[in-house]
Amino acid sequence: MPAPAASPPRARLPLAVYVLGLSVFALGTSEFMLSGILQPLARDLRVSIPQAGLLVSAFAIGMVVGAPVLAAATLRLPRRTTLITLLALFGLGQVAGALAPSYTVLFVSRVVSALACAGFWAVGAAVAVSLVPVNARARAMAVMVGGLSIANIAGVPAGALLGQHAGWRSAFWAVAGLSVIGLIGVVALVPRTKVPTGEDRPQLRRELTIYKDKQVWLALIATAMNGAAVFALFSYLSPLLTDTAGLAESWVPTVLALFGVGALIGTFIGGRIADAHLFGTLFGGISASTAVLAILALTAHSPIAAVALSLMLGVTAFTTAPALNARMFNVANAAPTLAGATTTAAFNIGNTLGPWLGGLTISAGWGYPSVAWTGSALAAVAVLTTALAFRLHRASARSRVVASSAPRSDADSGTDPGTRSGGASTAPSAIRSSETAEHH
Repeated sequence: MPAPAASPPRARLPLAVYVLGLSVFALGTSEFMLSGILQPLARDLRVSIPQAGLLVSAFAIGMVVGAPVLAAATLRLPRRTTLITLLALFGLGQVAGALAPSYTVLFVSRVVSALACAGFWAVGAAVAVSLVPVNARARAMAVMVGGLSIANIAGVPAGALLGQHAGWRSAFWAVAGLSVIGLIGVVALVPRTKVPTGEDRPQLRRELTIYKDKQVWLALIATAMNGAAVFALFSYLSPLLTDTAGLAESWVPTVLALFGVGALIGTFIGGRIADAHLFGTLFGGISASTAVLAILALTAHSPIAAVALSLMLGVTAFTTAPALNARMFNVANAAPTLAGATTTAAFNIGNTLGPWLGGLTISAGWGYPSVAWTGSALAAVAVLTTALAFRLHRASARSRVVASSAPRSDADSGTDPGTRSGGASTAPSAIRSSETAEHH
């Protein structure tokens, strides 16, 4: 009896992937830091807490619009040059936010910064995925998502401390400085890539065919609902902790840091298990987020519960992030640039929807615990969407098994063996690797 084949060694991630994760740290700090400076910002600009919360939605709107538009506009440009340009524009947007004389100007600066952030995410994700084999995609995306996790551990609490002791504008200046550091790293370490020519050159029309695939839309909805669930709560976590749980405002940076610690733990877990157990990771993480948010809604008046569940939400929410990213790249394998843009847009559709719905419940007089109920309901929708995607995936897998056992050649059927649903074409080996990763 022959000995079983040894499993292939885990591929080492190139340094450029970690550089991209470092750059995402700056982007993530800007995206999330408003949760820690919402109250001083609202007081200074003389707006309500829900109005200040809309600045989170403003950033998310810019991400939603910017990801697909900039991905399409830069499709045939050198990716390294695109990353450098967008990161520089993002830094300038932070300077504009720091100098903003009014709420309106700050709102506009957030949208502009988000456009650059979205483009960087979409192109950066495509670069990260292109540098690793198919069975290391979730790990590569975990490094980028890890930049967000570390932003929550270090960047967001630091922004909250700056906002409390040096004014909220100082947080924007700090992020501008982080952008410069990220820019230096990209210039120095991300490899130059030539624009593909001939048959390999990117074609927008060909990449757009991914949107004919139901699985792409299901992945988009699940990603958006998961993001909305988290941000419905996270955007108003600071006032929930102080006004409902009764914690002093000085506790806010600590709790935000705990959320970030949970996010880093979740990202590590998700990055380790998602490549082998993709759907299991999605079901487990999103279902756990649904439960954590519901329990938080019931126990929000307890300081101990509020702090502990904030940590748990970081773990559950970010465990799913590498899996959600890898899932989109698997079902949209023929269009890596638009796959990254679609994932970015989906996350930020949720980041727009969540704060808006949370603000509506607060404005309706239902109190800050209502944002946790809202998040739980949105997460439940993500669970149902994932269940439908899994059912379609299993049905498709059974169809492939039946088709492969039929005594017909590809020539007889007139079907290209590299063709996928929705008309997108990929290498057969890539399809097999993708299906193996998703089977669990």
